[in-house]
Amino acid sequence: MFGAIDVTLVVIYLIVLMLIGHRFLLRSKNDVDEYLLMGRRLAMPGFVASLVSTWYGGILGVGEYSYKYGLANWVVFGLPYYIGAILFAMFLARKARRSMAYTIPDQLEKSYGRKTSLAGAFLVFFTTIPAAYVLQVGLLAQTIFDIPLAWGVFGGAFFSIFYVFTGGLRNDVITDRLQFVLMFSGFIIMLVFLYTHFGGLEFIRQKVPSQNLTWHGGKPLPYILAWYFIALGTLVDPSFYQRCFAAKSEAVAQRGIFIAIGFWAFFDFMTTSTGLYAQAIVPELVNPATAYPVLAAKILPDTLRAVFLLGLLATVMSTVDSFTLISGQTFGKDFIHKLWGGNITTLTRIGLVVAGIAGSLVAILKQSVVSIWYDFGSISTASLMIPLAASFSARWRMRPNFAFIGTIVGGTSVIFWKVFGYIGHTDRFLSIDAIYPGLACSVAIFILDHLTKRETR
Repeated sequence: MFGAIDVTLVVIYLIVLMLIGHRFLLRSKNDVDEYLLMGRRLAMPGFVASLVSTWYGGILGVGEYSYKYGLANWVVFGLPYYIGAILFAMFLARKARRSMAYTIPDQLEKSYGRKTSLAGAFLVFFTTIPAAYVLQVGLLAQTIFDIPLAWGVFGGAFFSIFYVFTGGLRNDVITDRLQFVLMFSGFIIMLVFLYTHFGGLEFIRQKVPSQNLTWHGGKPLPYILAWYFIALGTLVDPSFYQRCFAAKSEAVAQRGIFIAIGFWAFFDFMTTSTGLYAQAIVPELVNPATAYPVLAAKILPDTLRAVFLLGLLATVMSTVDSFTLISGQTFGKDFIHKLWGGNITTLTRIGLVVAGIAGSLVAILKQSVVSIWYDFGSISTASLMIPLAASFSARWRMRPNFAFIGTIVGGTSVIFWKVFGYIGHTDRFLSIDAIYPGLACSVAIFILDHLTKRETR
């Protein structure tokens, strides 16, 4: 399917990543502030490029959804996340930078104590395991190199981990700048080629199912609304907090997010349009998650195809490395160090390996990008959104015991709801998405805390 030029450019890209990692391996330091947060000196260009590329890692999931449901991709994976990002920028970005915390569990411990911090660390670790993203790397590697999926998954995890293992967030940001350029270049090339060779909207109208041009794509309203609640998970997204903690100033943290939203909107336009073209040109795909690489193989000439493939790979790997770093530092700093002590940088590096292996295993077992997002996103949003957001306000901050209970009950409600659904052979127990009972429990505990707090006063 892919030729020597494609494979050669991908190999060169991987070698460049290895060289970046090797460069910092020779002069790696154990300074925690430097390794985890770049010494809190992250400037605007690096902040924007890193956040944009990191937060848009689910490119094959977007391809799968836009191929199957068309314009609904923007309604589900675009608009709700812009709203979440705007809320974060308006209400949390400056406060996060001001907090001088390293991680989300740090903020939880500062506000609610050790046990809530450990519960939060457990949730952050499992929701940032890069399963959905190493799965996409594996699918791309399988398509490009014609190798088994498991080889591609574990190989992708290794290459993504190596350079952050040696240089931490600094290496992550350096590679994210390169990956930012590649991801936009690839889709600009693809969309210009499609428009000039196949035509515009009229071609799409003639070739794709009419349902794909509706706002809902045939999906029920409760399902679509569930994604808007899941998108509120942006308020507890560790990659947002990590960049804000590392930002040079509060202004960089807040303004950088607003700038990033503009880039995401433009990229969403390109990815959704490309998904519609894929449905029109290759309508009988067995695996819709491969819509983008299959389309590239079918229509693009060698050199352009190679650049587009690099764009896909860069989009995914920029998220694998960031999520693995967050998961690794949560495992090392917020679990092991708090329980038994030890060097934080060394423990974080051990955590990187643990997260990479765990993410690869989940990816191989689950093998659905969107379902991994949906399950993990529901749990983390229901558990952490209210206690964490409230922790930045003296007025709304919960009492420690209530925050701990809310963190536990919110997530376990989602899990039990999903278990009941599996027992009943349905994705939605009682026709209700799992995130709703989880959020309802969390909100109820928040309200109970404040009602009893007033009575006590």
